[in-house]
Amino acid sequence: MNKSVFIALFLGVIIFSEGCRRRTRTTVAEAPATVSVQPDSSASVITLPILVDSAAVLPDRPGISEARANVAEIDFDYLTAKSKVSFKGPEQSIDNASVNIRVRKDSLIWVSISKLGIEAVRGLISRDSIIILDKIHREYSVYDYPALSNQFNFAMNFDLLQALIVGNLPLPKRPAQKVKNERDYLLLRQSEGKVLVENYIGEDRKLKKLMVTEQPTKNTLRLDYEDFSLLNDFLFPYTSLVTLNYQSKTDGQFYQTLLRIKHNKVELVDKNPGFPFTIPASYERRPQR
Repeated sequence: MNKSVFIALFLGVIIFSEGCRRRTRTTVAEAPATVSVQPDSSASVITLPILVDSAAVLPDRPGISEARANVAEIDFDYLTAKSKVSFKGPEQSIDNASVNIRVRKDSLIWVSISKLGIEAVRGLISRDSIIILDKIHREYSVYDYPALSNQFNFAMNFDLLQALIVGNLPLPKRPAQKVKNERDYLLLRQSEGKVLVENYIGEDRKLKKLMVTEQPTKNTLRLDYEDFSLLNDFLFPYTSLVTLNYQSKTDGQFYQTLLRIKHNKVELVDKNPGFPFTIPASYERRPQR
């Protein structure tokens, strides 16, 4: 599998929406934890208590626009998902690949991609790096966020990726930020350095659409959430559509990557689901371009 194509696929895979609502909230203290991965060793994970969020339905009254801009978010310990992914990029297309995703809040994102029942790629995202295990070619790659951002000419970090996964605002809302009515949505614009983020919020306080634009390149990432259905006490979008438009630093041409993620099963669990990740000694490390 082409490494640049896989990186785009891998990042797209983890940009899916959990976007849920809870009626009650419990607050607990959380201890810091670190994870390290070495050849022939597995990542260790510490189990923490569940955190749940609350989002009461807001009445229609003056100031509702500002209040609704506080997107209904959720805290969790562990999230697991089984999904199907279709991908179309400049060099390769993938249809209905099977993807297993496991997340430990604020710490790890684990992804396994299979085709025809055979695992082809396993990835582990931590706060400081992304490790990709190519089981077909028996090699692995390690990326840090500055290098990855430079490769795609688009700013990336763990907190942004996790926010996209759980359907939260990618940037925290600040008091000075205002919202405005935009057809069927409330539009909240945010900026951080060279990145402009446009959040389209529905009447149910769920993030329906997200547009991220990097200045001055105009590279954009658009994320659309669809097929909202109840999952226990949660409102859950079972389909995510990702469109990435970017200019290549190699040839200066503009390209588009499309990704469709359809979730078959999603669970929030309080028990550690495991994050198995071992780099065999026989695997070669692939140098970054």
